[in-house]
Amino acid sequence: MSRGLNKVMIIGHLGRDPEMRYTPSGRPVTTFSVAVSRSWNSSDGERRSETEWFKIVAWGNLAEICKKYLTKGQQVYIEGRLQIRRWEDKENQQRTSVEVVANEMTMLGERRDKGQNSDNSFEEIPPELDEDEFPF
Repeated sequence: MSRGLNKVMIIGHLGRDPEMRYTPSGRPVTTFSVAVSRSWNSSDGERRSETEWFKIVAWGNLAEICKKYLTKGQQVYIEGRLQIRRWEDKENQQRTSVEVVANEMTMLGERRDKGQNSDNSFEEIPPELDEDEFPF
């Protein structure tokens, strides 16, 4: 029987400060969004770009480190696995979420203090990815 591989590596900028919560058993979980942009020249020579948003989930010690050191706008390398979650919301609608469960994080770019305001071009995470809809 062969083994599968589920590995994701992204480099991007945080869309907002990480939010940490605790499970009922007391395990820390931190969530945040990362924007990954790419640009290219179209066939007619026009410069195009797009940004993909990724929901990142970190658990345990990594969750505490992400909450303590990461801030909106900061560039970060995340390595982990893709996870698809399905649930039923309060209106009995089926919901699906694709997220990256992080197992490694490296801060990139400039070092700055947690309290310093960041000046960046990334907007807050789009409403269709609002974390308030997730069941934890």
